[in-house]
Amino acid sequence: MSAQRSDGPTAEQIASYERDGFVIVPEYLASEEVERLLGRFGPVFEHVFETGIAPDEVNYVPGVTPPERTRQLCNVWKADRTIAATTLSARNAAFAAGLTGASGLRINQDNLIWKPAGGTPLLAHQDGSYLDYLSPPNMITCWMALDDTSRDAGTIFYARGSHRWPHAPVGGQFHAPADWLSWLEAMRPPGEELDLVPIEVSRGGAAFHDAWVFHGSPANVTARAQRRSVISHLMAADTRWNPARPHAIYSRYRRPGETEIDEAFFPVLWRDDGYRSPWLDEYVLGVPTGSA
Repeated sequence: MSAQRSDGPTAEQIASYERDGFVIVPEYLASEEVERLLGRFGPVFEHVFETGIAPDEVNYVPGVTPPERTRQLCNVWKADRTIAATTLSARNAAFAAGLTGASGLRINQDNLIWKPAGGTPLLAHQDGSYLDYLSPPNMITCWMALDDTSRDAGTIFYARGSHRWPHAPVGGQFHAPADWLSWLEAMRPPGEELDLVPIEVSRGGAAFHDAWVFHGSPANVTARAQRRSVISHLMAADTRWNPARPHAIYSRYRRPGETEIDEAFFPVLWRDDGYRSPWLDEYVLGVPTGSA
């Protein structure tokens, strides 16, 4: 597998990412890959896990979670190899590294988000606020749309330039908040104008965003449209644990007395010397990745 795809970010995309804190890539996933991913949404949200291993975070229980609640699963790559083929793709990490100048990136976690018609909002937040268990706290996110998106259907919104605001602590109600912009407004510096940008793309479109750009999504007010997305959250390959700030879930993967991050649980997806965690391609063997 090559170390870098030839279709990395353009100079214009890099400049947009640095200026705005995000960049939109309208045509990112091929239609065949979108169809494969959509084919796995139903089973994994019904808790049918191909590998026999559950995701690390399960925020939806069929028949229990209110049907209008926006559904979320985290680290689904451990549960389903088709999902893994996309979220662990070298393509995502190589493109992200091209935007940030990183010499290598590994997976922090993946997300599947399913916002049904009438689905509830997700709080506007900065990802970096949740990363104090890492040293240094860092992340770049690849958000990939599996449905045509629109502001009415509760697409993701970015607050342009907010990655230059002071870093906010964790706050607000993440799932189904009464006001999805409440925490952003509480943290918005005096005199800073709010420029909210809805990501309206056809299915297969993507966006990459910085860990410190405020983003979230309002309710899906449509009667029929769904908003499904698959997300790779990436961190620098040389990131280490911060043992003084354990994470309630992910610190279970930290070996006692050590700060190194284990590739068995946080594999390296791409590095500029051509390295990629050697077990990854075997893990997704037989599942076309679109990342060669």
